[in-house]
Amino acid sequence: MTWNIPLFKMYWDQNDLNAITTTLSSGMNWAVGSEVTHFEHDLSENIGTKYCLTFNSGTSALHASLLAYEVGKSDEVIVPSFTFIATANAPLFVGAKPVFADIEEKTLGLSPESVLEHITPKTKAIIPVHYGGCPCMIHELREIADDHNLILIEDAAESFGAKIKGVKVGTFGDSAMLSFCQNKIITTGEGGAIVTDSRKLYEKMKLIRSHGRLETSDYFSSQEPMDYITLGYNFRLSNIAASLGLTQLQKVDTMIQMRKKIAEKYVTLLKKYAPKASPMLSPYGYDHVYQLFSVRLLDRNRLMEFLTSKGIMSKIYFPPVHLTHYYKKKLGYEISLPITETVAENIVSLPIYPGMSDEDLRTVVEAVGEFYQENQ
Repeated sequence: MTWNIPLFKMYWDQNDLNAITTTLSSGMNWAVGSEVTHFEHDLSENIGTKYCLTFNSGTSALHASLLAYEVGKSDEVIVPSFTFIATANAPLFVGAKPVFADIEEKTLGLSPESVLEHITPKTKAIIPVHYGGCPCMIHELREIADDHNLILIEDAAESFGAKIKGVKVGTFGDSAMLSFCQNKIITTGEGGAIVTDSRKLYEKMKLIRSHGRLETSDYFSSQEPMDYITLGYNFRLSNIAASLGLTQLQKVDTMIQMRKKIAEKYVTLLKKYAPKASPMLSPYGYDHVYQLFSVRLLDRNRLMEFLTSKGIMSKIYFPPVHLTHYYKKKLGYEISLPITETVAENIVSLPIYPGMSDEDLRTVVEAVGEFYQENQ
């Protein structure tokens, strides 16, 4: 379907085109090259960590991090069910068991109380998600991880640039995953990264990312024989993608400010429809970057149908993972997560992207109003 107003659009400019053209025109180093190293340096500097390693997706980054932490068979990893399925699948990739804890309603991130209830002697790690651009209750989760000697990996796929009292998401955990998929804050089309202060983790992930190869120089331009010292994968981000990531990163602050202004306008315009439409607002001191603009609605499914009839896209982020066919029928998960299930029944994401016009925003809000007027 062609949408009059899509859920998201990529924000790009001539600098993005020039960067990719320069890399392509070189006729060399499309897979591995200096732009990858440059992008990793700038990412770690932006987030405030010592190290960064890029991957071909956020999913690969999570997979590699669990391998590097030696999470495996007989281990349990606490995750939310209110997330994209990759968060829950990553433990399965390494033979561990994902254990679902419930969320809390302030940030829609993992509930510290629920996490505590799910810790067992087998628990090795916690992977909280910063939902939709809003930091979760990461201070409390950091304390729990420290108290129980657990690894804390932030899933910051949706929240690049988000902060709590000026401290950026991605610096609270032992490591953090970033995603650069096309609908994220910055994008390389597909891509991801792990940021960390651990040199040991960084070096282990370098091997995992590239076939277990001990690289002392650029593999593709060196005649030097290189040894393979462990099992690894082909998880590399291309130099082409990294060149785009660099120019996206240069304007990330501008793009975040654009998102915030659009979100502020949404909140103001939707006030007249409260409590039927309740935008997700972050707690005081939590700096939301609005990768998603999520609203909890009365009569959500019928409203989505109405918006679709107007050519306005909306989407449910997220249907609970524990209720998917694979987890419920194939893996046999029979659990109850009351807050997760309640939130997932009435939440919807409305269109938001840098450059969204005031006219399109008003069109979305007016369509919401029209629906409620017709269904009083």
